[in-house]
Amino acid sequence: MAQIEDPRFTIVDHPLVQHKLSILRDKDTTTKDFRELVTELAILEGYEAMRDLPLENVNVETPLEECTCRRLAGKKIAIIPILRAGLGMVDGILSLVPSARVGHVGMYRDPETHEPVQYYCKFPPAIQDRTCLVVDPMLATGGSLTACIKFLRDAGVRDIRCLTLVSAPVGVQAVLDYDPDVRLFTCALDRELNENAYILPGLGDAGDRIYGTK
Repeated sequence: MAQIEDPRFTIVDHPLVQHKLSILRDKDTTTKDFRELVTELAILEGYEAMRDLPLENVNVETPLEECTCRRLAGKKIAIIPILRAGLGMVDGILSLVPSARVGHVGMYRDPETHEPVQYYCKFPPAIQDRTCLVVDPMLATGGSLTACIKFLRDAGVRDIRCLTLVSAPVGVQAVLDYDPDVRLFTCALDRELNENAYILPGLGDAGDRIYGTK
């Protein structure tokens, strides 16, 4: 497999991630199981992506005495799935941060040029004050992800963290080259793209496998 050395790029390679990803890749995995695995992997990846969120002290009364505990402080979270496959990761992140707001960016890949075509974009209020987690299972050419980053930067967002499950080296490099401050998390860095810009070895079309539309 390929390697990319950049402090902004993290491969979440926990044993549970690797185990679940092996089942996700399997062509015989059912739609139900595939969908559940995407949610589970989003949870595991979300822990890592939000590892450094700021905390503040709060006083809590336990059944025995008062103590000082730590809770999330400052910035709020927004989850931005890239439609449609990105929706499969939203519930996993929401299970970690139920108060997060959810925006949507709709894009599809032109079958001839492989470039992203936008058809929808809506963000929660005060998006510029939120830490934005952009979620999309597949990072192939990087076109859709860089377009989404541009929309968020244009809206004033400063903290953008992208979460993917399987990535191609060319897509990772495209995202890192496009934005000097973005952070990118993935569960696997695969070998390459084929002539149709599909990731190899990959896992097929994530949207089709999540929604059973293959």
